[in-house]
Amino acid sequence: MKKWLCAAGLGLAMVAAAGVQAADKIAVVDVMSILQKMPERETIAKQLETEFKSRATALQKEEKAAQDKVKKLQTSGASMKAADRTKIENDIKAFQQKAAAFTQDSRRREAEEMNKLVAKVQSAVKTVAEKEGYAVVVKADAAFYANAENDITEKVLTQVK
Repeated sequence: MKKWLCAAGLGLAMVAAAGVQAADKIAVVDVMSILQKMPERETIAKQLETEFKSRATALQKEEKAAQDKVKKLQTSGASMKAADRTKIENDIKAFQQKAAAFTQDSRRREAEEMNKLVAKVQSAVKTVAEKEGYAVVVKADAAFYANAENDITEKVLTQVK
């Protein structure tokens, strides 16, 4: 977060220092809009869903059994033998660990794929900026701008498609 603030501050300082003459050399891009409109996004979502579907289905089945065990502990846990109660508690903990591992794996893979898309967008931004002669490109959410002519979002979106 500090890096983004520093980058935004540096970008704004560069804008202020550049003055009115260089205003045409500064572009704005809405990265989030591009990421949302990229056709690969749906493909990746389906790919990840397929990749994790069997694990998700298995966990859903195990979740029902774990919920039943939790209810059993709540209703008759006090009257159970210690060994039976311990076994049920261990089963519940094992399920929780599997669920946590699944969530972690799913998020990790999603982040990997998102990083690939972001790299593609960054490359496209660089290509468009060089082609159009922009010296600085600022994220739209990091700056206020009045000149829509310097918004290269659509050009970058065309480049990534």
